Amino acid sequence: MSGGPDSLALLLLAHAAMPGRITAATVDHGLREASAQEAAFVSATCRDLGIAHATLTVRVDDGNLQARAREARYEALGSHFAGQGIDVFATAHHADDQAETLLMRLNRGSGLAGLAGVRPHTVLLTHGVLAEMSVVRPLLDWRRAELGAIVERAGLDAVDDPTNTDDAFDRARIRKAIAELDWLDPLAMARSARFLAEAEHAIEDAVGSVLHKLIWEDDACHFLFGYPRLIEMGVVEHVLERMGARDIRKSDVARMLDRLANRENASLGGVLARRTMVRTAPNVTSDCIRFEKEPARKSR
Repeated sequence: MSGGPDSLALLLLAHAAMPGRITAATVDHGLREASAQEAAFVSATCRDLGIAHATLTVRVDDGNLQARAREARYEALGSHFAGQGIDVFATAHHADDQAETLLMRLNRGSGLAGLAGVRPHTVLLTHGVLAEMSVVRPLLDWRRAELGAIVERAGLDAVDDPTNTDDAFDRARIRKAIAELDWLDPLAMARSARFLAEAEHAIEDAVGSVLHKLIWEDDACHFLFGYPRLIEMGVVEHVLERMGARDIRKSDVARMLDRLANRENASLGGVLARRTMVRTAPNVTSDCIRFEKEPARKSR
């Protein structure tokens, strides 16, 4: 809970639906002078409602501020709740958040996984403890204005985070653009994101089926390609990861496949890929991609 209208509405709704069965936490990133005061406000609100609350202080690493803050926040929340024996926690993402995420990622040229947006349910593995957390987002069919109305009727003054309107952040600029275009329907966009998530699951299932057909021998892998591009990209990503490649971008995988389609060798993450023929039946050889560890470079 940040103390903003979205998280306050989630608190009120959860408390009404499951009285006595919820607990709350606020993450203080220490990035703004008012953050400690905001955490104290949330704590006092929870105390008035009879809800247990904890304030978690984190340090945000250098880099992309919002991304690093999110990583620190989820790690702290996962560790805290796991330590209390709680294995499910909810966040207050809503339809407007989903629409903003979809537009931001469209503007960046994201692939299917990015366009699926915020998932209704994800699994979080925390580094601090050996625990698997379920993260649920029950408000994805709610509008921001609806949640604000709940908080207003409860007589609460929500926290106003200035970063929400700071044009230095992509999301703030997208939020303003959506507000000015009243013909955009965030609920319809949220539905589209849900359909894209379902399509992503279908692709993952198809990739899983193809992975069982890979031919592994002598520390090399042979892939009989010829599938739709998204499936081929998923298969190649799995092969590269199994062979030790890390932090591989989808754009790099796409370029590798383009080179191979032109019968050029390609290497990525220490793995060499090339077109070759492999025996697939007693009297049959097939054109395939062979993956193997890149040979060590000779030192002078």
